[in-house]
Amino acid sequence: MFQAFLLLGLLAPQDAGSLKDLIDQALLRNPEIRAARKKLESARQKPAMERSRPDPMLGIGYQSSGGPLPGQGLGQEPTANIGFMVSQTLPAAGKLRLRERVALKEADAMSQEYWQAQLAVIARLKTAWHQLHHAYALTGILERNRDLLERVLKVTEARYAVNKAAQQDLLKAQTQLTLLEARLTKAAQEKRSREAEINMLCARPLESPVPEPPDMGPEESIVTLDRLYEQAKAWSPMLLRDRHNIERTELALNLARKEGSPDYTVSAGYYNMGSMPPMFMAKVDFNLPLFTRNRQRAAVAEQAHSLEAARRSYQATGNTLLFKIKDDWLMSAAAWKLVRIYSTTLMPQAALTLESSLNSYETGQVDFLTVLMNLMAVLNAEMSYHEALMDYHLSLSRLEEMTGLVLLEE
Repeated sequence: MFQAFLLLGLLAPQDAGSLKDLIDQALLRNPEIRAARKKLESARQKPAMERSRPDPMLGIGYQSSGGPLPGQGLGQEPTANIGFMVSQTLPAAGKLRLRERVALKEADAMSQEYWQAQLAVIARLKTAWHQLHHAYALTGILERNRDLLERVLKVTEARYAVNKAAQQDLLKAQTQLTLLEARLTKAAQEKRSREAEINMLCARPLESPVPEPPDMGPEESIVTLDRLYEQAKAWSPMLLRDRHNIERTELALNLARKEGSPDYTVSAGYYNMGSMPPMFMAKVDFNLPLFTRNRQRAAVAEQAHSLEAARRSYQATGNTLLFKIKDDWLMSAAAWKLVRIYSTTLMPQAALTLESSLNSYETGQVDFLTVLMNLMAVLNAEMSYHEALMDYHLSLSRLEEMTGLVLLEE
């Protein structure tokens, strides 16, 4: 129930008609999620199978005396009879319950894998969404700088016409225009690739239209590392899965020890003796575990090793998870710091420097190389800003996948 609440929380902040719709489609149609759901539904059927007793047995037969046909000698010979017998095999006390509990723990572990599949698909979808936004932002930056460079090129051509600019200035400007066109081509390819990835995750045709992501301004997510650790330890699907596996293996070890207890079969029968009084029979059969002790000892040892392996796997998963959480948390903090530096300092300074140099270049006070360097500084500052913003969003998406927390309202 809490996991379902967390999942709804991941969806709640999104705007209707954009990312939220895509996530809804992915949760409903993504084949990885649907496969995990079917595996969970399959695992939930096993406990009922494991707790069921073996079917009873019904035996019908006769004994004849003086001939092979049924009824011969009936009522005349004490060994002649016709009757039936019902028998029921009963496992040793506690075996069925242990088998059911093992199956229940397997279903619990599968439910965590289903939850993890949902979180993973949502994280991948958000990653592709932020990368698509970055491609759109990069395209806008490159187009603006291309227009600005074309303006500089026109001024350079005018100055070259009156022998106030060198030919190499024209060639440098044309070279930079070509480089910008190459970057625009790369950005267009990135947009198409991310749109196809989003459609793939939503199980839609790859050419389906994907809405342009809205502008994602910088918004800091305030969460401490200790809060992330606590959330992961309590609700991480990977840790919960391994925890259920430990409990399942503990129960399997108890079951292996219990397998040495003998099962027994209860039987009861009625036999018609003809004119003589009827005959009744009841008995209890036990299996004697004389030749299964070696197999049982091996089974107990196997489960003991499996239990130790499950505990070590849980420890390794926890260590890896905490490392990844810290790594992405540090990455998000560094990316946020870069976002603030670029947006509040570098970008405004670069823009002012470029505008000043453009005005000075038109009047011949600075050379073309200075203008070109300032133009590239603006371009690099804007691109670095959006790259840092994308890194910030991607690191938060990974943290959401590992903890289930909503870290950023988009």
